[in-house]
Formats: sequence, C-alpha cells, structure tokens
Amino acid sequence: MVERPYTLLSCGMSIDGYLDDAAQERLLLSNEADFDRVDDVRAGCDAILVGAATIRQDDPRLMVRSAERRAARVARGEQPHPVKVTVTSRCDIDPAAKFFALGEVDKLVYCASHRLASARERLGAVATVIDGGDPVDLGRVTADLAGRGVRRLMVEGGGTMHTQFLTAGLADELQLVVAPFFVGDSRAPRFVSDGDFPWGPGHRATLAEVRQIGDVVLLRYALSDRFAKGRSERR
Repeated sequence: MVERPYTLLSCGMSIDGYLDDAAQERLLLSNEADFDRVDDVRAGCDAILVGAATIRQDDPRLMVRSAERRAARVARGEQPHPVKVTVTSRCDIDPAAKFFALGEVDKLVYCASHRLASARERLGAVATVIDGGDPVDLGRVTADLAGRGVRRLMVEGGGTMHTQFLTAGLADELQLVVAPFFVGDSRAPRFVSDGDFPWGPGHRATLAEVRQIGDVVLLRYALSDRFAKGRSERR
C-alpha cells in the first residue's frame, strides 16, 4: 500500500449544499467562532491543498491567523504556516496570487505532465512545480507529499477537489459546516459534483461528531479506519 498523509476535507456549505452563490463577491458560510476553529485545524496540519479554481476565484491566503498557534508551530520545529499545495491541469494561475505572494512557506504546484515546462516557466520563481501525471493523479500527488514529510493534509476545496478526493477513496475525515440559509441557485458551485462515491445507501459514512458553533453546525465524518489514529495524533 502506498503511503499517503492522513487527509481531512474541510468545507462550509449552505443548507441546500452550495459552496457559494453566483455573485462575484465571496459568500461567507460561517462565523468568527468557526473561522477560529478552522484556523486551529490548519495549525495542526503539515500542508493545505486547494484546487487551482479556488485560487483564481477566491484568492485565499491559506495561512494560520493566530500568532499563538504560529508560535506553537515554530516551537515544534515547524514553519509558522503549513505548506501550500495546489493541483492544476491548465496551470492558468496568477503568480501574484496570495497563495504564492504571502507566507514564508513552501508552495507546491502539481500540474499535468504535458504542461510541466510551461508551468515551470510561469510559476517556477514562486513555487516548486511537480509533475502530477497526465491527467493529474491524486494518488501520485499524495504519495509525493508523504515523501516530502507531509503527515497530515487538509483539503479546503473547491468542489472538484472534494469530489476527486472522495471518489478516489483518499479522504480519512470530512469536516462539514452547514450554514443556516439556502442559496437556491443552480448556477452556484456545489459541495461535490457527480461521481462514484464509496459511501451510499448501502455503505453509510460514520458520523463521529455533531457540534453547534453559534448559528452553524459542524458535522465530522470518519471516512476510513485511520480516523481514530489521526485524531489522536493531531498536534
């Protein structure tokens, strides 16, 4: 069996399963208390992964906000922020995006083999560009991350990444926050798209925790037998 990091998926969605609405401004699906919880989860991970579409659309920082948590990471001999990771087939990413520009931390870009040369030309000055296969193979990506010392990986979206990790059986845990409203617009992105998921009516995922956080609710699902060990090893 190929070694891979313990992988948790983190997502906020509306009651009707949307990650955002169709407006240009980003839709906030959580509250400050939950944002702080997510910051704590980030601080306990070695790397954070998002898809290239998330970088283009949301321009996320993907950094630990709390100074205390950053200091605790440094005291453990780690960088203040987790390694930033993205995967892309087209490599249509702005090298000036916050993903690359902010944070003294390694940035890794896994791209399709046939775009490797152009990706290194475009992003080589701001990130390490790695051959992810053609098409990009998440099994290959996670195995390479493990080889680079990543033991705990947090996947923060978007829907394409969630779908691919889940359908490939590469997720150990799902942390799903449900916001108390509906989006009601089929143009908006959903939590997942169509796919052959390991969990269905005949094989239900294990609900490990339900927690109210202000006006949102956190649902934690154990998706593999690594869940209990991964929880105990959380830093």
